[in-house]
Amino acid sequence: MMLSPAFLDEIRTRTSLSGLIGRTVKITKAGREYKACCPFHQEKTPSFYINDDKGFYHCFGCSAHGDAIRFLTEAQGLPFMDAVKELAQAAGLDMPAPDPRAQEKAERAATLIDATEAAAVWFREQLDGLSGAEARAYLQRRGVSAALAGAFGLGFAPDSRGRLKEALAGFGAPMLTEAGLLIQVEEREPYDRFRGRLMIPIRDARGRTIAFGGRILGPGEPKYLNSPETPLFDKGRTLFNLDRAAPASRKADRLFVVEGYMDVIGLASAGVDEAVAPLGTALTEQQMARLWRLIDVPTLCFDGDAAGQKAALRAAERALPVLTVGKSLRFARLPAGQDPDDIVRAGGVAAWDKAVAETVPLVAMLYQGEAAKIDAASPEERAGLRQRLNDLAGTCADRLMADEYRRSFTGYFFEDFGWKRQERGGVQQSVVRTSPGGRRELSGLFVRSLLYGLTRYPMVTVDRIEAVGSLRVDHDEFKRWRDTLMHVAVTRPDLDQDGIDAILAVEALTETARFDVTFDLRFPFTHPGADAAFAVERLNAMIETISEERDLDDEMARLNAKALADTGLGRYEAIEAARQRNRERRLRLRERGYELGSIDMMQAAEMAAAATGGK
Repeated sequence: MMLSPAFLDEIRTRTSLSGLIGRTVKITKAGREYKACCPFHQEKTPSFYINDDKGFYHCFGCSAHGDAIRFLTEAQGLPFMDAVKELAQAAGLDMPAPDPRAQEKAERAATLIDATEAAAVWFREQLDGLSGAEARAYLQRRGVSAALAGAFGLGFAPDSRGRLKEALAGFGAPMLTEAGLLIQVEEREPYDRFRGRLMIPIRDARGRTIAFGGRILGPGEPKYLNSPETPLFDKGRTLFNLDRAAPASRKADRLFVVEGYMDVIGLASAGVDEAVAPLGTALTEQQMARLWRLIDVPTLCFDGDAAGQKAALRAAERALPVLTVGKSLRFARLPAGQDPDDIVRAGGVAAWDKAVAETVPLVAMLYQGEAAKIDAASPEERAGLRQRLNDLAGTCADRLMADEYRRSFTGYFFEDFGWKRQERGGVQQSVVRTSPGGRRELSGLFVRSLLYGLTRYPMVTVDRIEAVGSLRVDHDEFKRWRDTLMHVAVTRPDLDQDGIDAILAVEALTETARFDVTFDLRFPFTHPGADAAFAVERLNAMIETISEERDLDDEMARLNAKALADTGLGRYEAIEAARQRNRERRLRLRERGYELGSIDMMQAAEMAAAATGGK
């Protein structure tokens, strides 16, 4: 039966969500909302909120979110249509008259599911019988217990052209063929599609078998054989293990995407149930949409070989045009030559947690994929990289997302090519402060250059001593440098640069503070040939920029504390909006910091050569 959006909206409007949930969950009033301990995961402190005005619930602990219909389907396990009927009856609504064509299609699908479910039962029986000995031995070698095999419904297809056809004769050959269980070639007699294979049922989100994957046990090709596309099975929209992974992902607050069936099953053997796999194809946009319904940022864990990394990059490129605010992907780089099953079989869940502890965000994955294609020494190829990155950001359908990706790509580019690379210098990395998200902060990136500028123009410290004293400086040696500049500004405000240099020499600053001609010379306030007025203007702008970053950090800390203390749905949304504005201001601030290094790369290279005598 096809139900119109208007009818479903009417059901939601007439249903008291707090009343519905309150039948099975103890709820208490919290302002204009209700709160409770979440029915989707174990907790002692209520983090599950119900908003009757907006008609939705949300858990701040496991991210469970939905309306009345979803609550009945996910919390009580009702099929969608049964949930709608129950709510309609309670609301005094009559179910709409069925469309004959839609009804016929639904009945046809139900009959096909009967056939695939019957096939799954028959395959399981064969696994336990005499003919399944080889398949059972294979599972034992892979560490798959009988209980785990039962949970996934694993079975065995005997090496025969007609055993399944004969066992399910009551459905008729045409229906078994339409369900993908038989192969029909022209006018010849149809025969079993799966023969001599370990059978892995593919289930929909409701746990119904809609297709199969078959793994060959001996030599031969293909290694895996999937059901063809059928009225039940759309390969590009289906994810293996979605039915088991959905509730597990809410409890664990994470979701992994791996390459294949046995990776999912291997992880489950170690207690990691929150994993799904695409079905022999690249991850599609439709599959990503299904992932994002469960969690905002799933983690892709493709194999550590070249093919696996290529697949990860392809997924990243496909994700960018369909991103919406708050949704993204992360990428775990598994050890070379190892897949998830290898990792957990060798070291269990601890090894897996270690392997996925460090992940790469989507924006970095895209940048690294493009940057790896060029000769970094070629100006033409660097220019081409910038153009491709700009075009890539432009594929975002959301304009705000496109702008932010463009800014982030610019930041990565200048970190790589705007000055000496971290892996060659090493010095700057040791003083860089990072945010909780792993991003290098301006106060860490530019602090040494700023201190050189203040040393060159000591009158700026005299004029801005309070601002200089308030700058965030996390490195102990640079704190001593800053404090020396401030002491001189107070006690000897007329001292010139040579005098300050002499004092700093006594302080014996180490290698960390050595002037880096490729990095520090980018800024006019460190370059001896720059116009003094322009250099002082840029130096003051850098002080303002780093001070503003400190203010944004303080504001974000207050917002985070407020979010923890005041978790009402409406109030939380307002706090999150303020946090998003803070993030956007930080991105603009970062871009401004790069712009203050006004000397371009060719000029920097020429000045670096001059400073080192052309060596």
